Amino acid sequence: MHRCNATVNFMEDRHLPHPVMINDEQLYKHAKRVGEALLGEPNVQLFPVTMGAEDFSFFSQRMPAAIFVIGTMNETLKSHQPLHSPYFFIDEEALPIGTALNAAVAISYLDTQIVKNCEEPPSAFAF
Repeated sequence: MHRCNATVNFMEDRHLPHPVMINDEQLYKHAKRVGEALLGEPNVQLFPVTMGAEDFSFFSQRMPAAIFVIGTMNETLKSHQPLHSPYFFIDEEALPIGTALNAAVAISYLDTQIVKNCEEPPSAFAF
């Protein structure tokens, strides 16, 4: 009727645009421990494997990395739509919890790495 043509190229001859995101096992265990201590063990759940692309995977090729998500579903507020839905609505009360978790994971990781990697504390840390 409209006399249109189309060609689809799946680019199977090229590398994937995003590498696979694979969590570093030690960082995953660390984030899980911190999350369980901060939020309680029942509130830390394993996220199912997905086929979605993630820019963070580029970092994981250069250094150990782990990615985790913060749940924001709240039935009362009807914030149950998936992230990329036009109906997505975030429960903003989850944001301070996510901020605290990210900070706790980073600070406790850095604390253990400084102790492990320094034979003498730098002079700025000397008391």
